[in-house]
Amino acid sequence: QVTLVESGGGLAQAGGSLRLSCVASGNSISGYTMVWYRQHSGEEREFVALITRDGSAKYQDFAKGRFTISRDNAKNAVDLQMNSLQYTDTAVYYCNIFGKNFWGQGTQVTVSS
Repeated sequence: QVTLVESGGGLAQAGGSLRLSCVASGNSISGYTMVWYRQHSGEEREFVALITRDGSAKYQDFAKGRFTISRDNAKNAVDLQMNSLQYTDTAVYYCNIFGKNFWGQGTQVTVSS
Protein backbone atom coordinates (compact mmCIF):
# COMPACT_ATOMS: atom_id res chain seq x y z
CA GLN A 1 0.00 0.00 0.00
CA VAL A 2 1.24 3.45 -0.90
CA THR A 3 0.04 6.76 0.47
CA LEU A 4 0.44 9.75 -1.81
CA VAL A 5 0.27 13.29 -0.51
CA GLU A 6 0.10 16.20 -2.91
CA SER A 7 1.08 19.73 -1.96
CA GLY A 8 2.14 23.02 -3.44
CA GLY A 9 -1.14 24.22 -4.82
CA GLY A 10 -2.57 27.62 -4.13
CA LEU A 11 -3.58 30.84 -5.78
CA ALA A 12 -1.54 32.16 -8.67
CA GLN A 13 -2.00 34.89 -11.22
CA ALA A 14 -2.24 34.07 -14.89
CA GLY A 15 1.27 33.85 -16.26
CA GLY A 16 2.66 32.82 -12.92
CA SER A 17 4.14 29.56 -11.69
CA LEU A 18 3.52 26.90 -9.11
CA ARG A 19 5.43 23.79 -8.22
CA LEU A 20 3.43 20.81 -7.05
CA SER A 21 4.93 17.96 -5.11
CA CYS A 22 3.73 14.43 -4.52
CA VAL A 23 5.41 12.55 -1.71
CA ALA A 24 4.89 8.83 -1.30
CA SER A 25 5.07 6.78 1.85
CA GLY A 26 4.60 3.11 2.59
CA ASN A 27 6.67 1.89 -0.35
CA SER A 28 9.20 3.14 -2.83
CA ILE A 29 7.83 4.59 -6.06
CA SER A 30 11.16 4.61 -7.84
CA GLY A 31 10.27 1.61 -9.97
CA TYR A 32 6.93 2.91 -11.14
CA THR A 33 5.61 5.23 -13.77
CA MET A 34 4.10 8.18 -11.95
CA VAL A 35 1.26 10.28 -13.30
CA TRP A 36 -0.19 13.69 -12.58
CA TYR A 37 -3.88 14.20 -13.24
CA ARG A 38 -6.21 17.11 -12.71
CA GLN A 39 -9.90 17.51 -12.23
CA HIS A 40 -11.88 20.61 -13.05
CA SER A 41 -14.94 21.19 -10.92
CA GLY A 42 -17.78 19.03 -12.15
CA GLU A 43 -15.68 17.20 -14.71
CA GLU A 44 -13.81 13.93 -14.91
CA ARG A 45 -10.20 13.58 -13.97
CA GLU A 46 -7.81 14.09 -16.90
CA PHE A 47 -4.25 13.17 -17.64
CA VAL A 48 -1.63 15.91 -17.32
CA ALA A 49 1.80 14.28 -17.47
CA LEU A 50 3.67 11.11 -16.64
CA ILE A 51 7.23 10.12 -15.95
CA THR A 52 8.60 6.61 -16.33
CA ARG A 53 10.99 4.99 -13.92
CA ASP A 54 13.89 5.89 -16.19
CA GLY A 55 12.85 9.54 -16.37
CA SER A 56 11.10 9.69 -19.72
CA ALA A 57 8.22 12.15 -19.68
CA LYS A 58 5.03 12.56 -21.65
CA TYR A 59 2.58 15.46 -21.53
CA GLN A 60 -0.96 16.23 -22.48
CA ASP A 61 -1.06 18.82 -25.23
CA PHE A 62 -2.13 21.64 -22.90
CA ALA A 63 0.90 20.97 -20.69
CA LYS A 64 3.56 20.81 -23.38
CA GLY A 65 6.04 23.65 -23.12
CA ARG A 66 4.57 24.91 -19.85
CA PHE A 67 4.71 22.03 -17.37
CA THR A 68 7.66 19.87 -16.38
CA ILE A 69 7.35 16.63 -14.48
CA SER A 70 10.32 15.32 -12.53
CA ARG A 71 11.07 12.76 -9.90
CA ASP A 72 13.33 12.65 -6.87
CA ASN A 73 13.84 9.07 -5.85
CA ALA A 74 15.80 10.08 -2.78
CA LYS A 75 12.71 11.89 -1.53
CA ASN A 76 10.35 9.28 -2.92
CA ALA A 77 8.56 12.09 -4.68
CA VAL A 78 7.45 13.39 -8.03
CA ASP A 79 7.02 17.07 -8.83
CA LEU A 80 5.15 19.11 -11.39
CA GLN A 81 6.55 22.52 -12.27
CA MET A 82 3.83 24.62 -13.85
CA ASN A 83 4.76 27.83 -15.65
CA SER A 84 2.77 30.31 -17.70
CA LEU A 85 -0.33 29.36 -15.78
CA GLN A 86 -3.69 29.95 -17.40
CA TYR A 87 -7.14 30.31 -15.94
CA THR A 88 -8.02 26.94 -17.42
CA ASP A 89 -5.34 25.32 -15.25
CA THR A 90 -7.59 25.88 -12.25
CA ALA A 91 -8.30 22.40 -10.93
CA VAL A 92 -7.49 19.91 -8.23
CA TYR A 93 -4.27 18.12 -9.09
CA TYR A 94 -3.58 14.53 -8.14
CA CYS A 95 -0.69 12.17 -8.54
CA ASN A 96 -0.82 8.42 -8.74
CA ILE A 97 1.09 5.36 -9.74
CA PHE A 98 0.20 4.46 -13.31
CA GLY A 99 -2.64 1.96 -13.30
CA LYS A 100 -3.19 2.12 -9.56
CA ASN A 101 -5.85 3.72 -7.38
CA PHE A 102 -3.86 5.20 -4.53
CA TRP A 103 -5.67 8.50 -4.80
CA GLY A 104 -4.77 11.19 -2.30
CA GLN A 105 -6.65 14.36 -1.43
CA GLY A 106 -5.10 16.32 -4.25
CA THR A 107 -3.99 19.91 -4.16
CA GLN A 108 -6.09 22.80 -5.36
CA VAL A 109 -4.64 25.13 -7.97
CA THR A 110 -6.51 28.35 -8.62
CA VAL A 111 -5.37 30.73 -11.32
CA SER A 112 -6.78 34.22 -11.39
CA SER A 113 -7.23 35.82 -14.76
